[in-house]
Parts: sequence; C-alpha cells; structure tokens
Amino acid sequence: MTIPGKKSSNAAMPLPKSTRSMAPIDAQIGIIFSGVEFGDDRTHVTMERELRELLAEDRPLKVYAGFDPTSVDLHLGHTLPMRKLRQFQELGHKITFLVGNFTGLVGDPSDKNKARPMLTPERLAENARTYADQAFRILDGERTAIKYNADWLSKLTFTDVVNLCSKFTVAQFLERDNFSKRWENHDAVYLSEFMYAIMQAYDAVALETDVQIGGSDQLFNLMAGRTLQRDAGQRPQVVVTLPILVGTDGHERMSKSTGNSIGINDAPNDMYGKVMSIPDSATLDFFTLVTRLSPSEVGDVRDAIEGGSLTSMGAKKRLAKEIVAAFYNADQSTESQTYFEATIQRQETPDKMREFPIDEAQPLNRVLTESALVASGGEVRRLVKQGAVSVNEERISDFTREVKPGDEIRVGRHKFLRLTASNE
Repeated sequence: MTIPGKKSSNAAMPLPKSTRSMAPIDAQIGIIFSGVEFGDDRTHVTMERELRELLAEDRPLKVYAGFDPTSVDLHLGHTLPMRKLRQFQELGHKITFLVGNFTGLVGDPSDKNKARPMLTPERLAENARTYADQAFRILDGERTAIKYNADWLSKLTFTDVVNLCSKFTVAQFLERDNFSKRWENHDAVYLSEFMYAIMQAYDAVALETDVQIGGSDQLFNLMAGRTLQRDAGQRPQVVVTLPILVGTDGHERMSKSTGNSIGINDAPNDMYGKVMSIPDSATLDFFTLVTRLSPSEVGDVRDAIEGGSLTSMGAKKRLAKEIVAAFYNADQSTESQTYFEATIQRQETPDKMREFPIDEAQPLNRVLTESALVASGGEVRRLVKQGAVSVNEERISDFTREVKPGDEIRVGRHKFLRLTASNE
C-alpha cells in the first residue's frame, strides 16, 4: 500500500527561510518543548539534556510519530503530534509519518479502561489513505516520508517476538495505570495489549530514530522503544510527549463519541463556532497546542489577556481565526468570523444557507440525516432532547415532527438548512 507524497495545503504559510538550516540549539529547544508534558520533572530534564546533545551534532535528526488508522475522522486532538512534527520539519529535521497498519490490528490500550476491538487489515488500509490525506493539511507532504510498520512487524518470527518479550516483565506492564485498575477490578487484560507496547517500541528500532513524538498517555510505549534500541546497540531515542487535548467542554478528552470534538474536516463556519464554544480556561492551551503561533506569540496573547487589553471573547475570536485559516485560508476565516458574529452574537438568521429539496412533508429526523446535516438518527434524538434543534425559530421537542418546503431548520448554534420543493 503506497500513498504518494502531496504538497501541504498550508501553501499560504511557506516555511521561513531562516528555518531551512539548523537554528541555534536554545531556539530549537524553545520551540520543540513548547506545550510538552512528561508527567514528571526528571523525565523532562533527561529528555531535554539528551536532545541538546543530539542538536549539538548540527545535523537533521530522524523524527517520527506513529498513527494507527483506527477511524476515518480526525479531530484537533489527533493533530497535536502532527503539529509537533511540522515544527521539527520547519527546523530542518527529517520526519516520518508512520502508519500503524500492523499495530492498528491490536489498537493502543494506553487511554482505555478496556480492550480495543480488533480491526481488519482491509479497514485499516482504507482508513490509512484518509489519514495521510488529512495529515498533509498540516505537514509539508513533499518533505514527509510515509512508512508502514507492517513492513517489518509482519516479518518477525515467533523467536523474534519471544526475544523482544524477554526484555520486559509483567510487573512493568501492570504498573501502568489503565492495566492496574483493570487488574484490581478483575477485568480482562489481554496479552495482545502487552504486545502493542512491544510492537511500538520495535518501530523505533526499525526506523533507527533519534526522536519519537506521542501523547503523554503513550510514555510507557515510547520509553520501551529506548529499551529495545539500547539492546540493539542503538542510541536511545529522545521522547517528546504531548498533553491530551480537552474537548469543547473544557474537561473531557476530545472525542467524537462524547460530542466535544472539532473535526479537521468540519466546514469553516462549524469549526469557527466550535472553537468559540470552548471555555476561557482552555484558550491558551489551544493557542499553544493547535496553532502555528510561536511560544513568544502565545506569551503575548497571555500578557494581553492578563493586562486587560484583550478580552476573553477577543482572544477566542483570534484563536478561531487562526485554526480556520490553518485548515482553509485567511479569507475563509474572516468570513467565518462575520458569520459567527451575525448568527450567534446578534442572533440573525443568515440570508444564505444550505438548501435541501423534498417532495412533500417529511419527518424531521429523516430530513436531517438524509441531508447529512446530522450524522445519525441517534444524534438527532440527542440534539432534540438537548433543545438544540429549532424549526422556523421554534424549539422542537419531537424529533419525528413533520417539516415541509419553506421551513428553515437550525441545529445547534451554527448549522442552518432551508427546505425547498423538489420541483423548484
């Protein structure tokens, strides 16, 4: 399975000329360690010291992050390691986007309190194509190597696997928070889940990597890579771990299943509106983790908020524009802001809205799903129950209510649909 390189859609934001060669070490450290989270100071100090040693060699480092294609829809939370890869890329380092088409068969248990369902190779292959397409909205596709860990993991013999397993103890795995809780609750912990960490660790050996990027919940797996590299006679990789991005509720991990996610393929107006719904407490974290602002620029935003020259609303508007511009363009981000101010702040109904033709009166839930304004009937029921659906500015409590040509439907704060007659 091969996905050719593509040019990044961030063409409007070319790489600065000053970053095409190795920048000063302190400058690189400031960028690379912006927004990182290791869980303890000792690990942070160790990783920074080792990274400084690597950067002192004044050469492009081999940096990678792995992505298991277990779904087709990526949200901003998924993009954190991609953005960190982009930073390394802009600093002149060699990056690899690793598709976990073998580890994905098991699924990463790091953030789960139960085993993940196993996916088929066919499903993973289809998802992988989608992942790469979406990744190149952030990465420079012409300078990104794409590799697949099935290329080496599928070739390991049983003897190889036993040898890799001998480098770790069961006690080491049971010390992990999610495994220990399940063990204490007498819930199943499968050997295949232990194997996930070993497979991910072996990726570092196969790639002979200098740096690996991952979520803070993957720290165990990344450190296991250091163990196997050392055993293989390689220099242990530096690990760079990032925090878990909260969703629009400001508390729970961003996830499509909990309804608090911002999809990178969301329409511009939807993306802008969702960003505006995050709580003030999460604004600066979003600036740091999901925008292209430098650490000093984020510091300027923080100072402006604390000094009173920038309101919380103003900060979030800038954040929303930054995010929409990154995935679309500056003009679209401005249009999305205008749309938000009219429809949300001034509660105006937009003159221009999407239209959907119907022959005759139909149940609301059918119209919303067939028009793809809402993903499923279950989501329609949830939104109606929450009071988030209105017809002709009247809030709806019955998701089967009939709607007809001429009706205007509003879902949430920023989705609109005007029904027209099919013969018009």
